Amino acid sequence: MKLTRKSDVAQVANKPTLGISRRQFMKQAGIATGGIAAASLMGTGMMRRAEAKDVPYDAPIEIKRTICSACAVGCGLYAEVQNGVWTGQEPAFDHPFNAGGHCAKGAALREHGHGEKRLKYPMKLVDGKWKKISWEDAINEVGDQMLNIRKESGPDSVYFMGSAKFSNEGCYAYRKLAAMWGTNNVDHSARICHSTTVAGVANTWGYGAQTNSFNDIQNANAIFLIGANPAEAHPVSMQHILIAKEKNNAKIIVVDPRFSRTAAHSDLHCAIRPGTDIPFIYGMLWHIFENGWEDKTFIQHRVFEMETIRAEVKKFPPKEVANITGVSEEVVYQAAKLMAENRPGTVIWCMGGTQHHVGNANTRAYCILQLALGNMGVSGGGTNIFRGHDNVQAATDLGLLFDNLPGYYGLTTAAWEHWTNVWELDMEWMKSRFDHGTYLGREPMTTPGMPCSRWFDGVLLEKDKLAQKDNIRMAFFWGQSVNTGTRQRDVRDALDKLDTVVVVDPFPTIAGIMHSRKNGVYLLPACTQFEASGAVSNSGRSIQWREQVIQPLFESKNDIEIMYMLAKKVGISEQWAKRWNIAGNMPVVEDISREINRGMWTIGYTGQSPERIKQHTQNWGTFSNKTLEAAGGPCKGETYGLPWPCWGTPEAKHPGTQILYNQDKHVKDGGGNFRARYGVEYNGKNLLAEGTFSKGAEIQDGYPEFSDKLLKQLGWWDDLTAEEKAAAEGKNWKTDLSGGIVRVAIKHGCIPFGNAKARCIVWTFPDQAPVHREPIYTARRDLVAKYPTYDDMQVHRLPTLYKTLQENDLSGKYPLVMTSGRLVEYEGGGEESRCNPWLAELQQEMFIEISPADAADRAIRNGEFVWVEGAEGGRIKVQAMVTPRVAPGVTFMPYHFAGVMHGESLAANYPEGTVPYVIGESCNTALTYGYDPVTQMQETKASLCQIVKA
Repeated sequence: MKLTRKSDVAQVANKPTLGISRRQFMKQAGIATGGIAAASLMGTGMMRRAEAKDVPYDAPIEIKRTICSACAVGCGLYAEVQNGVWTGQEPAFDHPFNAGGHCAKGAALREHGHGEKRLKYPMKLVDGKWKKISWEDAINEVGDQMLNIRKESGPDSVYFMGSAKFSNEGCYAYRKLAAMWGTNNVDHSARICHSTTVAGVANTWGYGAQTNSFNDIQNANAIFLIGANPAEAHPVSMQHILIAKEKNNAKIIVVDPRFSRTAAHSDLHCAIRPGTDIPFIYGMLWHIFENGWEDKTFIQHRVFEMETIRAEVKKFPPKEVANITGVSEEVVYQAAKLMAENRPGTVIWCMGGTQHHVGNANTRAYCILQLALGNMGVSGGGTNIFRGHDNVQAATDLGLLFDNLPGYYGLTTAAWEHWTNVWELDMEWMKSRFDHGTYLGREPMTTPGMPCSRWFDGVLLEKDKLAQKDNIRMAFFWGQSVNTGTRQRDVRDALDKLDTVVVVDPFPTIAGIMHSRKNGVYLLPACTQFEASGAVSNSGRSIQWREQVIQPLFESKNDIEIMYMLAKKVGISEQWAKRWNIAGNMPVVEDISREINRGMWTIGYTGQSPERIKQHTQNWGTFSNKTLEAAGGPCKGETYGLPWPCWGTPEAKHPGTQILYNQDKHVKDGGGNFRARYGVEYNGKNLLAEGTFSKGAEIQDGYPEFSDKLLKQLGWWDDLTAEEKAAAEGKNWKTDLSGGIVRVAIKHGCIPFGNAKARCIVWTFPDQAPVHREPIYTARRDLVAKYPTYDDMQVHRLPTLYKTLQENDLSGKYPLVMTSGRLVEYEGGGEESRCNPWLAELQQEMFIEISPADAADRAIRNGEFVWVEGAEGGRIKVQAMVTPRVAPGVTFMPYHFAGVMHGESLAANYPEGTVPYVIGESCNTALTYGYDPVTQMQETKASLCQIVKA
């Protein structure tokens, strides 16, 4: 066989489809004159990829455009395919988000496309041995078990754990599958990463999403990061932060218990005690109000009940804040001053802020800081909430949640009626799929299910403690690993107790491994997103289309095909796929996209047809890396990815909304204002905006959300066509499938969701204003009486403990604060990335960071093995990293590891050939109870532990 040099093969390729190559970029950009700006723009993308010098054939190279499957920055890359084999990759230098940058995970993506550790065919556990089975047998056996459990215990006894790794269409199809099975026991990893963000932010100004974009950070004069370490968690986002630092001299303030790699770039590092975010923010607001630095005009016109916050802030003078947070009075003052003097400023947070039992209050506090400074609805401002998985934003948007339908429609009867209308199904048939009777005085259909943070409690608790007919008996773990959840000992016990465990994933994942079962486990190989096509949404609400790079390898199948096979087996495929064409066993992905557009009016997820998104994908280089707008070309005037809200139908050609709540633009051009979600008044006080409105609005004041009644009152009803009138009668902008109400509102310059004030209090939450509550497991017992946790309460279907646990003082036995976070090398539960040899090489040991002082007190040296015991007795054996990055009394662990438990390797439990290159203890074996009362977010950032030499 003729051997051909790589350079010769490249000449055969149709290189113009590549946009701009690394070599072209370097030649055109003049690297020598680029200085720091060029270096920060390119980031780690200049690292050479590992590639063979020669290839054994001269097949032409086909170029596919795809999106990184790690964090939710949404970096683009070019995949090079020869004879159906993924042979190379280039970072996309013409992509508007990453501009050629890649982190370690992005640079190693090709390995996920042909990884040796993947599941290769369906398997089941038989008498303790893994046995290969056919897809037909697997679907029949799993489906029979579902039907048997349904007959004996009802549909709620099957749990649907979903994935932030699905395509948009996969997320939607999975939620629809659970709905038609007849349960709300469905969830995904946003529950344990940003559910408190969604709740807190949506209940402040309307939508629970990032307000600006990664690129817009370049326009900030101050960047305030709290509980965020993008240098490791979202590395390419740092290029935008560092451009702002160089171009604008932007001040970077990092609030983090650790001196992280992000903190190394900061002007000010504030090392707070974990779990004290609210006192810190109130401490900043104390100085802002005391010095008159607040934006009084903005507050008067666009903010509701800032006076309540002023009253709360008075309880947190500098000395009290220093005592609670451990941050000096001077440093808190400097943080406030830097934000006040360098506007516009943006606030960025990640899971360091959300994963607390007061997580919803934390996120509301961050929002209130921005409202006080008037930093909302402006370029360079906003709250830029970095999400941690490539499609966790869309999974949340598309209702892959235990308490929502797609588009955040909730679970009310009206919400179900809307979606049955979208699906063209009979409402009575939908009702018949659910259990009958009542849960907590509500029908099961309208009752939130069980969160993925506590699915195991649904298995282990006595039946009479659960607000559903029976325990969970069978669970799907579809693209979601269980080692990212706390209380791993209970997780293991639940896996043992389930009748059936079904893992659907490219890899076996720890859900199929960490039990002590001999039977009743199925491993079904799903293909990766590089072996499928479909949309994916990044943190900034931009939607991108992934081209299929290669065909599914081995016997793996597309997620949506597997869902269809299951739906057929259990007798709901006709209803589930009613509006979709089927090719073989595979619903047409674009048909699912269009059904999403048909129903998602609440967030403006209606104007992005698959054709429009594909056009953006094919024209990356026409969009600005700074503004995200296309200056020319076929997408001229549009914002990259058509970030929602993208109002109206695709034919209306709305350009998408880069910056939410921006009044400087007409609604038709992406402008808007705060959403009127909460009525027009509260306790006799006006909730609508006062004397302020978006550009071109004919109603030059606040107004409620649009409905057929409002159109008639305004005299705009006759702007509808006859067909639109028939569809809009009795409907509002969220339920009018014709889009007529939305179209007419925008015609008159108004936003369909109304024009209201952002609110500083939430009267439907346990705490109307954010309240500091000491972590459930706290070493500061002197503060518990003054800042206690909640009383024990029922949260949806589960009893939830608070004060019962906090009253037990364990600080003597467990004196060290324990927190967790990310590493740049690994992603999520780590199963995929620890199976990647290029990434596994970079970090081979699970470890705990401990301060030199605490290590000396325990005679522990750097690199020695130690036992870490959490406050509920979970013990893990890891290496000690002695470092001043953490303060005395604080420890830190990454959460990407699994495969070892209580010091014992689980490698023998994996099917042959699938053991990850790196295994280790899960930090969550040592982490403890604690859940947000609104969302059931787990508390992983503020627990207690003790460390001893192993």
